[in-house]
Amino acid sequence: MTEIRTPRLVLRRWLDDDLAPLSEIQADPVVMRGIGDGRPRSPEQTAEDIEAWEEGWDEEGFGMFAVELLGSGELAGAVGLSVADAPTEVAGQVAVGWRLGRVFWGQGYASEAAHAALEFALQDRGLDRVVAVFRTGDSASANVVDKLGMEAEGVTRHPVHGYDLAVYGIDLTQYQE
Repeated sequence: MTEIRTPRLVLRRWLDDDLAPLSEIQADPVVMRGIGDGRPRSPEQTAEDIEAWEEGWDEEGFGMFAVELLGSGELAGAVGLSVADAPTEVAGQVAVGWRLGRVFWGQGYASEAAHAALEFALQDRGLDRVVAVFRTGDSASANVVDKLGMEAEGVTRHPVHGYDLAVYGIDLTQYQE
């Protein structure tokens, strides 16, 4: 089982007990506003997300991690890697992404977990490049990619929902600098 420990977090594969707390996180419209169609997700949709993330692990050797607070064992959200299917500019590339419950915002958890996932991608999995794509105007996500050392590569439109997306990237040589 793949597990990464940071000073405050455990990034691990998904457990059955994670469904309820992740469902609560994904039911929050503020958390979900910049993800997909921006709508909250039902417990059934959350179960489908976890199943898809686990399939990604099995097929790709990487995926979205469950992020657990080291001290309390509380599930903070999901952070990790996926193969982007859109927008066209990054389709087929590996993207780092995050979604944490609102009570965990502003404490550096997203940056800490995303850094661990990026390091896992570039050093453990041997990937040469990772991208991040998020809704423009999301200053918290912009702060995370800045802390990761990712560079802005442009703005594009979401192919289905039509909102603007910021595209950032980093390659192995930039990461090692």
